[in-house]
Amino acid sequence: MSKKLKILAVCGFGVGSSMILKMKIEEVLKQNNIKADVFTADVGSASSTPCDIIFTSKELEKNIRSKVNVPVVAIKNFIDKVEIVENGLPVVRDVLNSFKE
Repeated sequence: MSKKLKILAVCGFGVGSSMILKMKIEEVLKQNNIKADVFTADVGSASSTPCDIIFTSKELEKNIRSKVNVPVVAIKNFIDKVEIVENGLPVVRDVLNSFKE
């Protein structure tokens, strides 16, 4: 059985914008036939939440990146699916490929 990708959408408090980001990530994954669990967290618990990739805002990126050993994708506009595709999809594919090795 192959490992299922775990993606974390992170915002300051883990409720508002991370939920929007989560929904947009799920739409992009579905359009690209990629199965993954996408869940949300606040910036404080992001580093202790097990996941394969973290999507977050430009503002929170450095703080999170310094505390985790997984790829961090910075998104400026959480409702822009094009940005999620351009910045996030290559990272998602890289991580998926690493599962197969």
